[in-house]
Formats: sequence, structure tokens, C-alpha cells
Amino acid sequence: MKTVRVPAGWPATEEQARAAQDELRGRVVLDEPGPPPGTGTVTGVDVAYDDERDLVVAAAVVLDAASQRVVAEATAVGQVSFPYVPGLLAFREIPTVLAALDTLPCPPGLVVCDGYGLAHPRRFGLASHLGVLTGLPTIGVAKNPFTFAYQEPGAPRGSASPLLAGADEVGRALRTRDGVKPVFVSVGHRVSLDHACAHTLALTPKYRLPETTRRADSLCRRALQEATP
Repeated sequence: MKTVRVPAGWPATEEQARAAQDELRGRVVLDEPGPPPGTGTVTGVDVAYDDERDLVVAAAVVLDAASQRVVAEATAVGQVSFPYVPGLLAFREIPTVLAALDTLPCPPGLVVCDGYGLAHPRRFGLASHLGVLTGLPTIGVAKNPFTFAYQEPGAPRGSASPLLAGADEVGRALRTRDGVKPVFVSVGHRVSLDHACAHTLALTPKYRLPETTRRADSLCRRALQEATP
């Protein structure tokens, strides 16, 4: 497992972090469709915390998009790099997530984050932040709608409804299992919302959450138990 140190010059205050968000947000690419669903590789990333030791562990799990077989996986551990501030959680996680991605022996392809992209109060959640820093196509698939409004989508799998910030669509509530609570999909970087939803459906053949998220969550929890600072 790779050990990560907080990068030199990493934002240390809320003001610095918001300024970094403002600067990076302008680099988000929204006019590319992204890789076709079911092709190439797709990578899930997730993190787990040990608050007593002030540790964060990140996991990256690469799947073959067609078969959903695990191709590669990597983990990294580091000190938490930023205090807990709603809307700025990416600054706690990104150095360790980047290290896990860098450790992979193969290209990650599309990256699926357990969280948000444009569906974020400042339109720059973890998926967008990670996409801009790496140049990779990214999407966010979250378990709840954060602060945004939506109408309940139809009961059948594949039904969707807009996730709204006022009149602006920042993502979609997407039903991945018949009659089960939807997930909340948003664009991160270099992927269209239609493709983000299609990827999410392709990655949920059996369960509500994408296989990428389920496998990355399991791996980072195991790695946290084994982690030493």
C-alpha cells in the first residue's frame, strides 16, 4: 500500500480551498460524450477514514467494462489533508485517491466516484475535481441527493428524473433496481449526463450501487484495517 504525504502548497484554510475550486472549476469539460458504456475499463474509487489516527485510505479497483471482471486494484494511505467542511470534502481525500490511481498498473479508463460532480453547491464535487486534476473522464454516483430537489422517478429500473438546483439540472435520480431507492448521478469531467447514466446502469446488473463502488468500498475497508500511518 502506498503511503501519501500532504502535497506542498495544499490548501490549508477554507478560503484557500474555495479559491482553488473557483480556479479549477473553469477547466471542467462538459461537451464530450465520454467512452461508450460497456467498453474498455472502468475504475471505482472510494475512501475510508480512521478518525482516531487521523488516517484516510483510498482504494481504486479497475474492472473490465464488458465482463465486470477485476483487472487491477490499488490502495494508498495518508494523513487526512484538510478539516471536515461540507462542500470541501474533496480536499480531505484527493491526495490519497490520486496516489491509489497512480499505483494502478493499467489505465483506469472512466472513473466512477462514490459522490458528486456537478451536483455540488459550488458545481465542483470530488468527481469534477478528480477529473480536472487527472484529465480522466469521471462521473459521480451518490447514495443521496445532497441538497438538491427531484421528483421520484418511475418504479422500473432505468427510470430517471432531473436532479435540480433551482431550474438547473445538475444530475439525475436514476432507478437501478425495480422499486428500490434511486442513486444520484452527476457528470464529473469529459462525460455527458446521458452516458453517465448509461454507465451507471451497465454497472448495476444485480445491486443498487455500481460494482465499481461496491468493490472499491470493500477494498478500502479491508485496507484501513491493515493500514499503518
